[in-house]
Amino acid sequence: SGEDGTLLRTLQGHTDNVRFLAIGVDGTLFSGSHDKTVRVWSLADGIHLTTLEGHTDSVISLAVGVDGTV
Repeated sequence: SGEDGTLLRTLQGHTDNVRFLAIGVDGTLFSGSHDKTVRVWSLADGIHLTTLEGHTDSVISLAVGVDGTV
């Protein structure tokens, strides 16, 4: 379950340091990085869902609204 601190899974994909993690109300995980991308993951199984590209600099923060808007 991970409640005891055991590693559940490793999410791979960013090519530089990860700067933030945010959890969406629908069970998605958002990760932003110095590689200028935001990656979206399924928390349930760790599957990479999509990558948001187009930023011109490091992505260091993101807000997720209670209605699921990013």
